[in-house]
Amino acid sequence: MPSPTRTEPGRTTTSNPNRRLATPRASSEDALRRMRRQRRRDTAPEIVLRSALHRSGLRFRVDYPLAGLRRWADLAFPTERVAVFVDGCFWHGCPEHGTAPKANAAWWRDKIAANVARDRETVVRLEEAGWLVVRVWEHEAVSHSAPRVASAVEARRRERARPAARAARAKSPVRDVSTRHGGSPSET
Repeated sequence: MPSPTRTEPGRTTTSNPNRRLATPRASSEDALRRMRRQRRRDTAPEIVLRSALHRSGLRFRVDYPLAGLRRWADLAFPTERVAVFVDGCFWHGCPEHGTAPKANAAWWRDKIAANVARDRETVVRLEEAGWLVVRVWEHEAVSHSAPRVASAVEARRRERARPAARAARAKSPVRDVSTRHGGSPSET
């Protein structure tokens, strides 16, 4: 495990994305209330995406634990091995909409950087295990994200069906077309 490094008095961080940073005191009671209300799952963008996918006929698992990782996919299609993550712009450092808080700025910068590093590691480890990862930003319109997820699932279903179709064709008996009416090959 990497050794901790000092960032500013009283705070330590590490290059290990799995290590939690010591949480600083909230800058105000209002900020504390907002942070306590944050949901880990069933956020509004997740629910909107789930509803659209369900309406289109797709069935999936919600808050699916990923084997070997202390992480959960927001949506998962385990048979197709497709994991979907709905990332919040603030929490995952969206390049378009991510903001930097002024209070406890160094801590938040480290926290968001650790989230981004963990996201990258999650993608790498899932892809190594044969999963297809789809990441959706919370600001992304469901009219764009739902078809993207559906096409990923459909592509995986087609990939899975191809070897099965080949195997079925290989097992089917080969018929000699020239003798199918009972005559000898020379009579045709």
